Amino acid sequence: MASSSSSSSATAAARKKRALTEQRFSDLSPALSTEVVEALKLGGFRRCTPVQAATIPLLLSHKDVAVDAATGSGKTLAFVVPVVEMLRRLPSPPKPHQVLGIIISPTRELSSQIYNVAQPFFATLKGVSSILLVGGLDIKAELKKVEEEGANILVGTPGKLFDIMERLDTLEYKNLEILILDEADRLLDMGFQKQVTSIISKLPKLRRTGLFSATQTEAVEELAKAGLRNPVRVQVKTEAKDAAQQDVGPSKTPLGLRLEYMICEPSKKSSQLVDFLVHNNGKKIMVYFATCACVDYWSVVLPMLNLLKGSPVIPYHGKMKQGPREKALASFSALSSGILVCTDVAARGLDIPHVDLIVQYDPPQDPNVFIHRAGRTARYDQEGDAIVFLLPTEDTYVEFLKLRGVPLMERECSTDIVDIVPQIRAAASEDRNIMEKGLRAFVSFVRSYKEHHCSYIFNWKGLEVGKLAMEYGLLQIPSMPEVKHNNLSLKGFMPVSNINFSQIKFKDKTREKQRQKALKRKAEELAQEPPEPERRVREKPLKPKRKQTGKQRQTIQSKEDMDELTNEYRLLKKLKRGVIDENEYEKLTGFGDSDGEDKEKKKRSKERKKLKQKGGKTRGGSTRKFEGKSKLKSRRK
Repeated sequence: MASSSSSSSATAAARKKRALTEQRFSDLSPALSTEVVEALKLGGFRRCTPVQAATIPLLLSHKDVAVDAATGSGKTLAFVVPVVEMLRRLPSPPKPHQVLGIIISPTRELSSQIYNVAQPFFATLKGVSSILLVGGLDIKAELKKVEEEGANILVGTPGKLFDIMERLDTLEYKNLEILILDEADRLLDMGFQKQVTSIISKLPKLRRTGLFSATQTEAVEELAKAGLRNPVRVQVKTEAKDAAQQDVGPSKTPLGLRLEYMICEPSKKSSQLVDFLVHNNGKKIMVYFATCACVDYWSVVLPMLNLLKGSPVIPYHGKMKQGPREKALASFSALSSGILVCTDVAARGLDIPHVDLIVQYDPPQDPNVFIHRAGRTARYDQEGDAIVFLLPTEDTYVEFLKLRGVPLMERECSTDIVDIVPQIRAAASEDRNIMEKGLRAFVSFVRSYKEHHCSYIFNWKGLEVGKLAMEYGLLQIPSMPEVKHNNLSLKGFMPVSNINFSQIKFKDKTREKQRQKALKRKAEELAQEPPEPERRVREKPLKPKRKQTGKQRQTIQSKEDMDELTNEYRLLKKLKRGVIDENEYEKLTGFGDSDGEDKEKKKRSKERKKLKQKGGKTRGGSTRKFEGKSKLKSRRK
């Protein structure tokens, strides 16, 4: 036991040594000021991480940098220290409305964190003021403060910075010294490209620019071309090791991070999660889910389970209002042990102290986010663990991540787990809140699964919906188009009998009272509505005939003429043989008698009879046969 403990402590010491370089902040060249070195010592920073040792001298030597380093490698200090040193070297204090430095990051939380980390260093600058500009605050109050007091360093999100720069003309940017873009890939993924481009266009070209990211994408490359002048590329990677401590190549994850994966059956996934959390009781854990609705559901379900009673479970997602979000983050940061259930809004940049374990219950839609999630632990020179739960159909995700420099080791599923599904279903049958949250969470999960970037691995049409619904503890499978129209597998779902779902009440009496009022009001509205008249089946309008071409019309006319000619010739032969008489012939050819037949027609008829008796000759010497043909020609004309 003692040897095991000593070996693990030796491994930790070795990892810590590799996480830091031998380079001291006090020995950097160009040299840092005494005030900054003292501020670093007070924060417990004496030696540089690799990214700090490489980046700080370059920025202080007036070079643009594009930095690609693993999450948790100390990127924040790598740009805060140069910003402060460059402003310290100015010959005279700046004017109140003269902006000298801008730091942009994608989220409010990350901007607030950068601002708080930078405060001890900003405080060493005399006559230099800074301001945090993020969403969720009163824009009028911020505008008034900036207009009256000014600011020399702006730290904030691109949306708010863009808004301030558009509305205010009092700030000057012509003497800007340095621009920092933190988590650059996330800035572009979140749709801030237009705002970032607009901000850069208002800044002078003769400036220093630092672009920092844990993942370099094509969009980041384009941004680097547009905003940086001959940048120096800094890439810092760690060496990954397998279970036998053998090097397996460069990795994008922090050095002290141990990554694992667990493959479990859909219907047992939630029970495996609870078992894993129970075995890691006493640790500070972050559990990632696919959607905000999933976070809302599991943050209610997990604390009520017998196995997790007493464990603090805090929800955190992007649809929460700013106040509750900040409170949730502050509460979890202050805990020594507990569980934060969250979405990818907590995947980037947040430096929550002493996180021991990361659980990715739902793999992220974007594989780049996998690294950022796992990087919330093992930050700086610390150690941590991360695990991802996968379905049997998702096992190729492991090989995919390995090819991207993120190797994982397998962890076997527990065999003696407690099935939590009956307890969830029992709670849902007694509280409508749990039932409705479960349905919303399940629908949102299926729809988010459709949006996976790796759709060849995460094929939503292969989802076993029945088993997954059991995993969520649902009483019924929700009616949704994805299930109806795509023949998804319902195998494994056990319907609940003898339950009228419309009669399940909210445990919260206020909500149940509101529901009953709404039901009563709806019933009254239906009673007052007149009965709907029988709907007449609308006849489909005839399709307009297509206009015929000249050739088509000519063909049809020729056919009609030939048919008419053939018919008349046939009647003429019958007349000649005496099968029909003159009157019948004229009727059939369209020249027949009518009640108002004029006298001349009758006279002509009598003359024909006489001619017939004399030998069939007409006055012109033509036979009756030719008389008939003449009549035919006359009619055709």
